[in-house]
Amino acid sequence: MENSSIEVHNLSVSYQNVPVLWDIDFTLPKGQIVGIIGPNGSGKSTLLKAIMGLIPLASGNVKVLNKNLSLVRDQLAYVPQRETVDWNFPASVEDVVLMGRYKKGNLFRRLTKIDKVIAQESIEKVKLEKYKGRQISQLSGGQQQRVFIARALAQGASIYIMDEPFVGVDMSTEKTILDLLIQMKEEGKTIIIVHHDIQTVSNYFDYIVMLNTRLIAHGPTNEVLTEENLQATYGGQLNIISKIQSIIKEKEFPLREKGFEDK
Repeated sequence: MENSSIEVHNLSVSYQNVPVLWDIDFTLPKGQIVGIIGPNGSGKSTLLKAIMGLIPLASGNVKVLNKNLSLVRDQLAYVPQRETVDWNFPASVEDVVLMGRYKKGNLFRRLTKIDKVIAQESIEKVKLEKYKGRQISQLSGGQQQRVFIARALAQGASIYIMDEPFVGVDMSTEKTILDLLIQMKEEGKTIIIVHHDIQTVSNYFDYIVMLNTRLIAHGPTNEVLTEENLQATYGGQLNIISKIQSIIKEKEFPLREKGFEDK
């Protein structure tokens, strides 16, 4: 499809002969903020890895911008889960963001002035210019998340894939990230996000994919985020999740970190 960003056809993934994703088939539009939602163990992060060609497929195929991934890999930028990163690695904010300017097969070229300007602009977009010389281990969790978003921005990709970017960040950082995503969408970028908070889905995403090993539903959020689809996706977990999140909001429990973020 001409207006598609990602096409997934009959995709199945197994680990040790146990299906993790089974016969997944959908097409995502360009220029949208897309949420991938489902319970723990439903295959959300596996789906991201399959789209990026990081794991073998049991069956099916993926197209990116109507082409095979190998031809357009540089158009995909990835923001991993924060806990999967070694934050003790001796690198500054600027060092990490500049990594986004290296292309596959050209890792040893010298960075140009243009590369450094793009990296600086990316740092400014995530509001970390005051911290560009700081070691990443000295940042708060929300600031660390923004560093990796800046690195993805520095790649100049068309499609941005993010695995739980809102986890462990305070409300200020969450708003900063969301405002940036909206700006990226307005520039024609496609953003695909694994997300866990069903209470914010309708506010954050234009389009959603509902997953639980199998594809439950996909489409514009206002059309597919129904009670029936939520029950099919989460089953008995739905009532528990909703109750816990309601209690958290009512009591204002400090699940997000405080005290480190910019004022």
